[in-house]
Amino acid sequence: MSTYGSIPAMRPPCYGSSRRNAALLQSPVTNPDMDEIVYHDRYRNESCIEKVYGDKALRWTYGTIGGKLALAGIVKRAWFSHWYGWRMDQAKTREKIAPFIAEYGLDADEFARAPGEFASFNEFFFRKLKPSARPIDSQANSIVFPADGRHLCVPDLSKCEGLFVKGEMFDLETLLDDPALARRYASGSLLLSRLCPVDYHRFHFPVGGRPGPARLINGPLYSVNPIALCQNIQILATNKRAITVLKTETLGEVLLLEIGATCVGGICQTYREGESVSKGDEKGYFRFGGSSTITIFEPGRVVFDDDLQRNSAQQRELYARMGDHLGTIL
Repeated sequence: MSTYGSIPAMRPPCYGSSRRNAALLQSPVTNPDMDEIVYHDRYRNESCIEKVYGDKALRWTYGTIGGKLALAGIVKRAWFSHWYGWRMDQAKTREKIAPFIAEYGLDADEFARAPGEFASFNEFFFRKLKPSARPIDSQANSIVFPADGRHLCVPDLSKCEGLFVKGEMFDLETLLDDPALARRYASGSLLLSRLCPVDYHRFHFPVGGRPGPARLINGPLYSVNPIALCQNIQILATNKRAITVLKTETLGEVLLLEIGATCVGGICQTYREGESVSKGDEKGYFRFGGSSTITIFEPGRVVFDDDLQRNSAQQRELYARMGDHLGTIL
């Protein structure tokens, strides 16, 4: 039994043993020789190699001249993601569901609906889970992960040494599109949660409170995979994104951001503006594609968990599930 809960009977497997991966940690995110993405699994307490959905296409797009031309002219455009999302809405894409579940080791027992009940791959992609699949940490002073994914934290943005690559950090003012808001959170604490296509793609409130409207900021749709982010971390600050201010009794105002990415058909909000929410309540979901959320806390409000801080200090992501303990309210 893990400190953070048991490992489900099936879940995205850890590709590569911790012994093998020890050699890969020369570069915490991508190994220079094998060019693999390495993260730390909280539940297994070992380093893992990520199996990337669409790996060859991603590396061609961001690693070749032809790919970069296609990226600039086609792939980053909203119409391309809308078109791809439309494709994933077609009934014939149902045939992709069973092979996808098998290849990535997903636990169908967690799904709120049986795999055969989904009308398309996109409908499967933003599936709901049974409440028992993601129990919410019940400690009164806890903050929980807002999504399944691979997470990095920055305890103090004014002292940030970089995300993914040491010395590289996105511009907060550009991200928030609000100079005054950026100044207010300049020394705040940040959590970046990266969702892979294999992950559960609904995002939730990390604490209770009263959410305001989701402010949409249009932008391009680059990939948020580390292969892309290591080349240009500013992607996180310029991609299409939505920002919601969550007013809380214990943490002041928390900023909740959802970041679009290549082939994300849409950022869909399901919460009701102005109505009180509890920790772990659903906020919305992403349609097809990889994507990210960013959570920003006011200065001096939270302490992130040790394993999250330790791995983040090495620019290595921590895999953890929605609803699990993220940190403590000060």
